[in-house]
Amino acid sequence: MVPHLTTALNGPLLNLEKRMLDAMPKIEHWFRSQWLEHASPFYASVDLRNAGFKLAPVDTNLFPGGFNNLNPDFLPLCVQAAMAAVEKVCPEAHRLLLIPENHTRNTYYLRNVAALQNILRQAGLEVRIGTINPEITAPTYLETHDGHSILLEPVKRAGNRLVLDGFDSCAILLNNDLSGGIPDILKNIEQNLIPPLHAGWSTRRKSQHFEAYNRVAAQFAQLLDIDEWLLNPYFETCGEIDFHARTGEECLAAKVDSLLTRIRAKYEEYGVEQEPFVIVKADAGTYGMGIMTVKSPDDVRDLNRKQRNKMSVIKEGLEVSEVIIQEGVYTFESINDAVAEPVVYMMDHFVVGGFYRVHTGRAIDENLNAPGMHFVPLAFETSCSLPDVSGAPDAIPNRFYAYGVVARLALLAAAIELEENDPSNQ
Repeated sequence: MVPHLTTALNGPLLNLEKRMLDAMPKIEHWFRSQWLEHASPFYASVDLRNAGFKLAPVDTNLFPGGFNNLNPDFLPLCVQAAMAAVEKVCPEAHRLLLIPENHTRNTYYLRNVAALQNILRQAGLEVRIGTINPEITAPTYLETHDGHSILLEPVKRAGNRLVLDGFDSCAILLNNDLSGGIPDILKNIEQNLIPPLHAGWSTRRKSQHFEAYNRVAAQFAQLLDIDEWLLNPYFETCGEIDFHARTGEECLAAKVDSLLTRIRAKYEEYGVEQEPFVIVKADAGTYGMGIMTVKSPDDVRDLNRKQRNKMSVIKEGLEVSEVIIQEGVYTFESINDAVAEPVVYMMDHFVVGGFYRVHTGRAIDENLNAPGMHFVPLAFETSCSLPDVSGAPDAIPNRFYAYGVVARLALLAAAIELEENDPSNQ
């Protein structure tokens, strides 16, 4: 069930997208069978890139922070999906503790917290926002950028439970990606903690996610009888790198060279005239930090001090020692002449909407998750919530069905990744 939406790419539909529309019953049956075997993450967002010749995920976030950027028309979808997600975790839940990121000055992020709280309340839960920020020691109201306010209350530990004054919940929802590590207050909690601690960036690695995605994509490609490269970016990893000390540079350059060679062969196979490129980024972390576009092995040998400084540190000031080298996927989508990429949001295993990340100062081969970006909600074409399989295959809104399929493939990879990294399964 994927919303029927307008998209920013107005060219003819890819052959890949047409094949997905034609195979919709087979695809949906396949997803149903997969979700019987694997537990979906509570929520997630997936960054996609549509190059015209290729449609692929480039990042999957298990602590999505942009619910405020969804079209308000998506609210009923979000509420229904939230109900399904909560029923799986804690069927009798009537209270939920929401723990956000510690940064309190980002008023747009705070608006996301307010939007998430509203979705969960409408799903039938009493929701209060608890903070583990040591600087907040008393209930504190914070203003969002558009005049809303949220109440943050300091979380307290009572035995193996996290509570607020007069509030003890069945489950705890983290909207904090744990980039800075797992604080002691969250360890050994008896309540349901969602997502689990091992979903945080203190332990999670992008390379593990895309290794799981490799397997999912291969299985799906076999189902549709297509080349899996059309929806899967190649990647390599390089550990033990120190950008300041300039150690590990040759490992990185060699991996870049190997990956560019593989991509170049595929471009020749499909008659793609663009220049291949890769994205080098920290193997853990988010917020668009520690990322660069590379078109030659020499690009990583000749980094100047400013570039090394940029690559060496990510969110929470953590040093980068492991990187993923990922095939770069061009984006040919644009809104008002600005480069755009779709971000698809899911709760449980349902697509609940999305938006475009737009950047007026970035090119089609650059990371758009950077200062200066803005967001444009995806708009409904009609009130219909299904692709128009009976209509013309080139109907532009049908493109979003393919986006929803690829996003759910990434979601399934995340489910497998979390299972395999669960300490209780080790």
